[in-house]
Amino acid sequence: MRRVVSLYLPHWPVDRIQRRHGEPPRDEPLVTVQTVGSRRRVAAACPTAQRLGLHAGMAVAHAQAMVPGLHVWDATPEDDNAALRKLARWAIGYSPVVASDPPDGVWIDIAGCAHLFGSEEALLAHLLGRLNNQGVTARAAVADAPGTAWAVARFRGGGVIPVGRSVEAVATLPVAALRIPPQAISVMQRLGVERVGQLAAMPRAPMVRRFGKDVALRLDQAMGHAFEPINPLIPEETPLSTAAFAEPIGRLEALKDVVRRLAEDVCAQLLRRGLGVHRLDLILRRVDQKGANLRVGTAKATRDAQHLAKLFDERLQTVDPGFGIEEMVLIASKTEPLSETQVEARGIAGVSAPDVDMSRLVDRLGAKVGAHRVYRLEPVQTLVPERMVRKVPALAPVTQVTWPENLPRPTRLLDPPEPVVATALLPDHPPALIVWRKVRHKVTHADGPERIAPEWWAGDPDRPSRDYYRLETDRGGRFWVYRDAPAAEGGRWWLHGLFA
Repeated sequence: MRRVVSLYLPHWPVDRIQRRHGEPPRDEPLVTVQTVGSRRRVAAACPTAQRLGLHAGMAVAHAQAMVPGLHVWDATPEDDNAALRKLARWAIGYSPVVASDPPDGVWIDIAGCAHLFGSEEALLAHLLGRLNNQGVTARAAVADAPGTAWAVARFRGGGVIPVGRSVEAVATLPVAALRIPPQAISVMQRLGVERVGQLAAMPRAPMVRRFGKDVALRLDQAMGHAFEPINPLIPEETPLSTAAFAEPIGRLEALKDVVRRLAEDVCAQLLRRGLGVHRLDLILRRVDQKGANLRVGTAKATRDAQHLAKLFDERLQTVDPGFGIEEMVLIASKTEPLSETQVEARGIAGVSAPDVDMSRLVDRLGAKVGAHRVYRLEPVQTLVPERMVRKVPALAPVTQVTWPENLPRPTRLLDPPEPVVATALLPDHPPALIVWRKVRHKVTHADGPERIAPEWWAGDPDRPSRDYYRLETDRGGRFWVYRDAPAAEGGRWWLHGLFA
């Protein structure tokens, strides 16, 4: 299923100036101007200038009279478009199918890529967060069709449109959301047609005669009824291999065979350049101009063609070939220098076996279940139990941090800790009886307390100290419990772990 992001940059010209030159401050009004004939007009205005009543199209003299101290820069559409293409290249990190949409947008076809970020919502949040941190105002929408996403990003503030809901998403939007000329919009408004739904409700033949075929095409594209291709931007220096077929193919085995040949060609290019690949993108184009995008990554840079081809085996089973695939493109979208390595002989007496290379296993698991689900746990220098481990990439370098050998800890921690009812012989003594999950446990042995104080450097100085006890019950259970405050202060008991 095709899913397209329309990235909208409403203040791209002024954002670019402020990012490049560091001035003026964002709380001061800034406009860009262009000369039309003998008149100078505002081409773009920053949010501060817009709040003061300035807008594109007004005379510069009028704008300066309204806002003394206005910052005025000459508009450079060519530079804006060149910077937009650079931004589109940057967005290849989200999908292999990316194209600029001048003057203020970028297309990103995320079909087959959203799962790498967890969900479409997470992908949008990640994309917009990175742009906002760089000082670029942005909105974005995801939909089945580019026209739908374009309209929603600009006229509904963005968001994720569920699959199959394009018509409902654009029906209430103004006709300007159809990417049609201003003259056509003026004619429609004079006739009382202000919403996309009103235009769609008109009889088709009279609508085409009155407004033209281009308007009808834009309407179909916005509602997802007509396919709109996106020509991907591929940097010239990127290693890639292409296969086009006189007779379209569709069998899974044929697709796998082509991927293997493409991988061999790409790896040969990488070898000549002294590079290894970290991320591969496979673009499949069908006869009907629709297609699919598949992305895989590797934990370590490699140029092993057989290994890279196998990473696509699971993903190719999800591809719908339709009436056939007529072209396949394999792109090494993320590379790094990779030098030759000496391979040790195996099975020879006196030669030590090399360290086991786990990268291929990690890559295969990541291709099957998602790279974010493949990780290892690393010790952290802290005594707070829930902070003693953290997730790191499976092949991250091993640090020298270890857990203390003489620090008894349970084999299983409960997250979050579960409340227990405890009875002690004296207020500050260890419990003699606990009730956990409605089951009574008589304590036969207790060891403690072990006090764990809050870590002020971790930002939790207000958290109370905990007194931990190791308990053994008459049923053979071994529990790790703590009280979060002295008994006189109403402290409660919690079960935090279970010993083997």
